[in-house]
Amino acid sequence: MNLDRPTDSLWERPNEYWTALTAATAELETPFGALVQSALAHNVHELLDRRTASGGATTIRVASKSLRVRGVIEAVEALPGYHGVLAYTLPEALWLAERISDVVVGYPSVDRAAIGRLARDEALAQRVTIMVDSVAQLDFVDSQVSPFGREDIRVCLELDASWDSALLGHIGTWRSPVHTVNEVRALAQHVVERPGFRLVGLMAYEGQIAGTVDRPQGRPAYGMLVRWMQKRSASELAQRRAYAVAAIRELAELEFVNGGGTGSIESTSSEQAVTEIAAGSGLFGPHLFDHYDAFQPAPAAAFALSVVRKPRRDTATLLGGGWIASGPPSEDRVPIPVWPAGLRMIPREMAGEVQTPLSGAADLDVGDRVWFRHTKAGELSEHVNGLALVDGDRIVDMLPTYRGEGKAWL
Repeated sequence: MNLDRPTDSLWERPNEYWTALTAATAELETPFGALVQSALAHNVHELLDRRTASGGATTIRVASKSLRVRGVIEAVEALPGYHGVLAYTLPEALWLAERISDVVVGYPSVDRAAIGRLARDEALAQRVTIMVDSVAQLDFVDSQVSPFGREDIRVCLELDASWDSALLGHIGTWRSPVHTVNEVRALAQHVVERPGFRLVGLMAYEGQIAGTVDRPQGRPAYGMLVRWMQKRSASELAQRRAYAVAAIRELAELEFVNGGGTGSIESTSSEQAVTEIAAGSGLFGPHLFDHYDAFQPAPAAAFALSVVRKPRRDTATLLGGGWIASGPPSEDRVPIPVWPAGLRMIPREMAGEVQTPLSGAADLDVGDRVWFRHTKAGELSEHVNGLALVDGDRIVDMLPTYRGEGKAWL
């Protein structure tokens, strides 16, 4: 896979970009997913550029949840400026760690078989780090494998990165119960003193910054409110995260401090306390990022569906299409048709599991294809067995997704 920085930005010329992608994949049967190599390479380097623009010296840990294609994960992780993977389940992390030396599980696990395998395998225990935000999670691990005689298990603590606003209330994802410096220090003390565990990292994910659109289309007032929130939340978190890191370093030598995501690289990398940023969605460039103020990645990943019906002259009905992204159920979780231009979802039906009608389709006939972009990133890979890697006018590789490799982690 060639991930050198491209010299041309073909995606900025939609007619050429989507026409070339259509020609390159003409022999594939729909539905299928495609990944444009040059656009992916552009996004790889854009993430690094955004990291260094704010003066940060952080590395980027590849967020596997946002890709779910092992070939892409491994290729990006091997590049200078990238290091390690943030997995989303422990079984997935053990699988990835067969070929990647540093895998952190982004969420706590109660998978008994996976915990047992981790605790009894010296190589995996050196490569995989579990996530912990309570003593109960440590107790669960010990209940499966005694701390005496097992491999020490690497532990990362999760600090709650949400913002409790006097005006807006709780802003952010409901993740860790550990919010204050005193709370994270107390948990760190417990881990350090407890046999069978080794404290190596801290993570704090600011979803209210990294995962929230700040220039929503047609909602300028709301966008102003979001940017106001993000600025104040980032300021509060930077101070609290720095104090938390300092408190933990009095007890243990942290190997890494992880924060942020694709949407917060600038603010997160500017913090001296942070050593790495988790990012993945920005590599595929889903349409969620079309409405961020600071950046806009290339639309590297897309999927194609075929017209199978023409209920009216200006309406085409496609087979499939209800590939909905995670998050609050709303219109912005739905994939959008991007080529041919001018197609629109029908409000009373939208994207369905077995059919999706589109208006503005007078020029489409049965058998024609429509390109879509997913709202987010990783969920796309759950619907196809592989992504066609396209370079110019040809397919250069077929990259199996997790699904294509027979893996359904979550």
